[in-house]
Amino acid sequence: MSGHSKWATIKRKKAANDAKRSNQYAKLLRAVEVAAREGGGDLAANMTLASAVEKAKASSVPNDNIDRAIKRGSGADADAARYEEVTYEGYAPGGIALFVEALTDNRNRTAQDVRHAFTRSGGNLGETGSTAWMFTRKGLIVVEKAAAPDEERLFEQALEVGAEDVKDAESSWEIVTDPTDLARVRDGLRNEGTELFSAELTMLPQSTIPVDGGEARKVLQVIETLEDLEDVQNVYANFDIPEEVMASL
Repeated sequence: MSGHSKWATIKRKKAANDAKRSNQYAKLLRAVEVAAREGGGDLAANMTLASAVEKAKASSVPNDNIDRAIKRGSGADADAARYEEVTYEGYAPGGIALFVEALTDNRNRTAQDVRHAFTRSGGNLGETGSTAWMFTRKGLIVVEKAAAPDEERLFEQALEVGAEDVKDAESSWEIVTDPTDLARVRDGLRNEGTELFSAELTMLPQSTIPVDGGEARKVLQVIETLEDLEDVQNVYANFDIPEEVMASL
């Protein structure tokens, strides 16, 4: 399972404190607003928006807040801040590749914050193109094994509704789709009665690097420092850290 996916799953299972939850709400709503601005406010026609809304709802963001963000993005609020997407690439200790997505209304501020975060946490900011080629845009659905049908039935369901692959991710199943098929596969699984833990557009690494022990702590420190930045939406990584080690850290 990709480092980002496993890390995100563990963090969702462990409730964040109120300050971090508030910060996360703001990030999720910003993603909804930008997706609506770029692709329109119709969830059925805008997969990026649908994914952003799904992610916000999974984090218990109030529906009224989500609706207002869609309206701001759709042009109903002329005074809304104008955010743009920017990406950064770099490395954590051990040669772990990182791909960072941010939404900002001030590129210079965000670039400075990201550079500083890499430096003070032991990572290295790279040049454009240094790590992006290691990741591929995919749809990702996570089903916890405790709530899943038996393995054979889940594989059948997933493939029948158009999934590309189903992977064993320790305590969860990871169902991979083409980005354009995410909604169809998600809805198909739900119609079969399968309980989904999450469904989102993501960046999956083409291969992963095993990390354990003290090196794992250093890698996660870089990622957490970046994720704590107000403008950073997602940090994708190609590490493979055992789930129990990640949870303990």
